[in-house]
Amino acid sequence: MCIRDSYKPLNESDLPRIHEAVLQVLETIGLGQAIPSCIEACIAVGCIVAENGRLLFPRQVVEDSLKKAGRNITLYGAIPKHDIQLSGKRVYFGTAGAAVHIVDPISREYRESTVADLYDIARLCDTLEHIHFFQRPLVPRDIEDPREMDFNTCYASIKGTTKHVGTSFVEPDHLEQAVDMLERVAGSEKAWRERPFVSCSCCFVVPPLTFAVDACRVLEASVRRGMPILLLAAGQAGATSPASLAGAVVQEVAEVLAGLAYVNLLKPGHPAIFGPWPFVSDLRTGAMSGGSGEQAVLMAACGQMGRFYDLPTGIAAGMADSKLPDIQSGYEKSYTNTLAAHSGANLVYESAGMQASLLGCCLESYILDNDMLGAINRTVRGMDVTEENLSLSVMRDVCLDGPGHFLGHDQTRELMQRDYV
Repeated sequence: MCIRDSYKPLNESDLPRIHEAVLQVLETIGLGQAIPSCIEACIAVGCIVAENGRLLFPRQVVEDSLKKAGRNITLYGAIPKHDIQLSGKRVYFGTAGAAVHIVDPISREYRESTVADLYDIARLCDTLEHIHFFQRPLVPRDIEDPREMDFNTCYASIKGTTKHVGTSFVEPDHLEQAVDMLERVAGSEKAWRERPFVSCSCCFVVPPLTFAVDACRVLEASVRRGMPILLLAAGQAGATSPASLAGAVVQEVAEVLAGLAYVNLLKPGHPAIFGPWPFVSDLRTGAMSGGSGEQAVLMAACGQMGRFYDLPTGIAAGMADSKLPDIQSGYEKSYTNTLAAHSGANLVYESAGMQASLLGCCLESYILDNDMLGAINRTVRGMDVTEENLSLSVMRDVCLDGPGHFLGHDQTRELMQRDYV
């Protein structure tokens, strides 16, 4: 679905200024704790290891990476009707999160989440037409072993939906085991590589500006096994990224572009999603404030930066702080999702089902939020003005030769199925 440039928290002149600041961060501050294989690949193209051990990315390395990055990529569903094209200003809504609790649908009280809940949510989202992809929204608390949790999370998700699935992995061998399964589901390694229907959500950095060692190994495994990757940097403004909103955007963009350079050194053009996700803390208490206006502005600004780079872009919205689907939940989800959708981002994660600042999710919310997302998608489409749609001949038919109303007109019957949600 194509969108108009409807919401721009950054002025056009701000975009190159932020880009220049990003280049300076990568060139002069760099990232700490790069693993040996990352250092080896980066040094080969001109990166530098500073005396303090931090890996510095000269601007030419970053700019070359941006040229090589995969664009116009497809995230495949298990069946073709759920394929989503990440090009230009197309926008899609999906789930995500790592909730450890769920609102019980019978008692409406919070309890620990289970793998059966994950499967139920996947089955539900498979039927909801305005939720376009499914990323794991909860952590199964009934599976203690990380390997078993990663494997069964992936299995429960693909078993529950034929839409594109996103999940994450603690260790690279967990991903390897899951891809072995996915190749069997696809029919062969070749079939999997042609249509990889699961992507890896990879938090390869620990903000501020430090590589996450195990996640970097997962990143390398993802590229090696042909799995698309969401390059995710999630600093907390005022805690693990600057309190300045502009500074938070600079840091998260810098971290993700470092990851993009990393990926393209391993395999140029590998399907990777630009995922700067700056979050907001209530600086009085330290609590996350996912439904705040500041959160909405930050994510929309990152969506705008994605369009500046013309990269497949994913941001997060819909992270209500309310515990239940009440009026607070409704208004927080509606404005954060609306601004995200109109920012130019291709993918809006966490847009449905989440409550309690991502600590919980709710089956009822998925259904309510699906309706909301349909209405937001309608605003994204905007209005087409053509000679036909100006309706002069239709008004003549009705007013001069017809019944004085438009209820039975051919145009009405045609458009009610296309233009009206």
